[in-house]
Amino acid sequence: MGEMKVGTASWTDRTLLDSGWYPQTADTPEKRLAYYARQFPLVEVDATYYSPPAERTARLWVDRTPPGFTFNVKAFSLLTGHPTRVSALYKDLRPETDKRNVYPDDLPAQAYEEVWTRFLSALDPLVEAGKLGALLFQFPPWWGIRRDHKDYLVEVAKRCAPLRPVFEFRHASWFDGANQDETLAFLRRHELPFVCVDMPQGHRSSVPPVLAATADLAVVRFHGHSDKWTSKDIHEKFGYRYSDRELRDWAPKLRELADTAERTHVLMNNCYRDYAQTNATTLAGLLDAG
Repeated sequence: MGEMKVGTASWTDRTLLDSGWYPQTADTPEKRLAYYARQFPLVEVDATYYSPPAERTARLWVDRTPPGFTFNVKAFSLLTGHPTRVSALYKDLRPETDKRNVYPDDLPAQAYEEVWTRFLSALDPLVEAGKLGALLFQFPPWWGIRRDHKDYLVEVAKRCAPLRPVFEFRHASWFDGANQDETLAFLRRHELPFVCVDMPQGHRSSVPPVLAATADLAVVRFHGHSDKWTSKDIHEKFGYRYSDRELRDWAPKLRELADTAERTHVLMNNCYRDYAQTNATTLAGLLDAG
């Protein structure tokens, strides 16, 4: 079995801080990250989706974690075609517009290229320290299977090289019928890592829990099974605690996946109170026991 790391998609969520998971002595951002890093070898940074990271912040992450710790970083919304708040853009790159949100085509080509450059270069401290695991490109629910979308996956990989982008789809067309084999074959042909997901089914954004390694790195993200998946309240959307039985059922599947990849990252994204942390601890224990 290849190397497997288990972690969560947040360490700063307000409801987590209120849950009591952190000891009272972890009363600063520095101490909280250091404590988290003693519990898990991996974390996903989701804040970078809403606002691009600063290099000084990445340097602090390096300084506050031990050798071998891994950060996966979620791509800035503009780079995955999501509506992006004008106020989230670098000040000198903001277009003159009355719009609250913009898309890539709303920016001059040179400004768009500069966003890419600054986003990637801000992660240099993580790269230099060997602590950057992957860049998560999670595409919008309306981003279906199309030739130009496939081309963009290859473009992203070239832009990020030698860094590792991983790709999460949220449109069922990628997995409809024969499309599933086509999607996985395309990713394997170009050595593009696929992000497997566990999530509620029966919604427009639902994709099936396909477990497959399409490159040397495999990623699995657990979103939970909240019955309020369509809620605009993020804590209602992700407020789901996996049962021990559910995690026991997942453990052999994850070990089987890890047999087909050099590295496997498993991330609990059910970020409400300490749900993700307690589930990640249980799952890591089950995988060790196996």
